[in-house]
Amino acid sequence: MKSLIIFDLDGTLAESKSDLDGEMATLLARLLGTVDVAIISGGAWGQFEKQVLAFLPHDERLKRLSLLPTCGTKFYRFDGAWKKLYSEDFNADEKRRIIAALHQAVEQAGFTAAKHWGEPIEDRDSQITFSALGQAAPLDEKQKWDPDFAKRKAIEAILAPLIPAFSVHLGGSTSIDVTRPGIDKAYGVRKLHETLGIAIADMIFVGDALFPGGNDYPAEQAGAESIRVRDPHETKRVVEAICACLETGESHRQMAS
Repeated sequence: MKSLIIFDLDGTLAESKSDLDGEMATLLARLLGTVDVAIISGGAWGQFEKQVLAFLPHDERLKRLSLLPTCGTKFYRFDGAWKKLYSEDFNADEKRRIIAALHQAVEQAGFTAAKHWGEPIEDRDSQITFSALGQAAPLDEKQKWDPDFAKRKAIEAILAPLIPAFSVHLGGSTSIDVTRPGIDKAYGVRKLHETLGIAIADMIFVGDALFPGGNDYPAEQAGAESIRVRDPHETKRVVEAICACLETGESHRQMAS
């Protein structure tokens, strides 16, 4: 029986930068009634509050939930209130270097968008994120900007040599994340193991980008059993199946005792 179910956020639990819908919120609450759950995303803490926590019941089940913004460089647990266990932040000089390099790479690649919905570069303390159209861009605009990753790969090819002390990852549908070396969803999985004491073999990771080069793929490489989904609708069916299995197992244990 698995002990921890881990989810990606955008594209898996909700559409990009969108809120959980009612059905997903109900299913997550049901899942939290039987097993520990974690969410790992490149997004900032504010996105977790807005997209997820605002729609979950505020009760004891939250003690089963671990939230890992910026790929696990921050870790939050609930104990009457949400508490940050750690945050591995850049210093001011590192932030300046990364932001300057991002501006240079985007301009040199020639992919500065004609219109932005919010600032294209966001300081998330432990991660600097470039969102080509801005964080608040409409989903349809995001989906058509770089569907084959070609634009971001061109920016990445220029950016990485400018900041060799840092790691550059493609994330979301229009974003590029810059972190310290070795920071990805495999790092988040290992942090869950270290913090919760749960073996990686006892984890399931659910994500929409579980393919080589996808930002969820490192979780599979870390050893977590992985389930690839196309979208939040398919995630709901996966959660239903997991809940049914866990609830059946719990019922059998109660009968045996």
